[in-house]
Amino acid sequence: MEHLLNERVKNIEISGIRRFSNMVSHVEDVISLTIGQPDFPTPEHVKKAGIEAITDNFTSYTHNAGTIELRKAACEFVKKKYHLDYQPESEVIVTMGASEAIDIALRTILTEGTEVILPGPIYPGYEPVIRMMGAQPVYCDIRENQFRFTLDMIKPYITEKTRCIVLPYPSNPTGVSLNEGELREIADYLSDKDIFVLADEIYSELSYNQTHYSIASFLKEQTIVINGLSKSHSMTGWRIGFLFAPESIAKHILKVHQYNVSCANSIAQKAAYEALTAGIDDALSMKKEYEKRRDYVYQRLETMGFEVVKPDGAFYFFIKIPSSIALNSFDFAVKLVNDAKVAVVPGSAFSEYGEGYFRLSFACSMGTLEEGLNRIEQFLKK
Repeated sequence: MEHLLNERVKNIEISGIRRFSNMVSHVEDVISLTIGQPDFPTPEHVKKAGIEAITDNFTSYTHNAGTIELRKAACEFVKKKYHLDYQPESEVIVTMGASEAIDIALRTILTEGTEVILPGPIYPGYEPVIRMMGAQPVYCDIRENQFRFTLDMIKPYITEKTRCIVLPYPSNPTGVSLNEGELREIADYLSDKDIFVLADEIYSELSYNQTHYSIASFLKEQTIVINGLSKSHSMTGWRIGFLFAPESIAKHILKVHQYNVSCANSIAQKAAYEALTAGIDDALSMKKEYEKRRDYVYQRLETMGFEVVKPDGAFYFFIKIPSSIALNSFDFAVKLVNDAKVAVVPGSAFSEYGEGYFRLSFACSMGTLEEGLNRIEQFLKK
């Protein structure tokens, strides 16, 4: 019966990140620097709120957009942190993680034949949704611009078919972000154009060198903001994300969300409320530790002679494979697992513009990073 399936679904692939991670999971004594999974536990007070929700039988459906208390807390959070002004009753949707937020946003705004401009390399979660909608992903090669997706890079790719520009910052896989001036330039240029911006800001609380600004503060009416608690509060498995958009857009996205999942997990919503209120600054201590790890990894990589851009945020390095190693990124990653017992993600998982690179996650202990980098160093010497 496979021949009857939707061809667009058959033509997309499982994420290269997960595919490679699963492929090497059986290798013994391997140090995995692959998945962007924070190694910190969910804060105790947040876990307690989830437990209390179960005890109190808070286990029924909520409003499709999420409980009003959580939506108010989410709006207060982004107002305090990023100076964004959204109405909790009509301009925020609590989603099943940022991934669902991306899905319902793109499914609402895209139609057959429209185009979406994305930076390359980029997280692989956007293209499959774009293609399933019959739209066309258009990649902008940012490798020669220190991985910065600036206006000068974007402008040549805008056509009459452009429906959306995806701005993921800080970026997965590069860790590179955009500053206030760069975002203002993009916002000013797009302000008189019928183009949406999908601003994926899931790593906003993990910005190291600069204050995080949201393009929505300059271009609210055209911007859909994606955020969530997976990275900031180490709550990946709780699956709580947030989508912020003007009411004229959000009311239609809500319909797609409703038929998709009805509502986000009620127990996780209670924990999320605790995270956004009592735990509003929970990410700060984690960010300090990530910054130490980033600086350590950067120093080690430079010492080994790797060509690498120092990340502004998130917890990834996107590292160029030395030209002396005549392997594509997938074969390099396989050889690194087999010979050095270290797993990284091949750059080809992040579009064709990731070929020739590999992603290393530093969301793991300093001890694990030290041993992993020692093994990589020995691998290079051999």
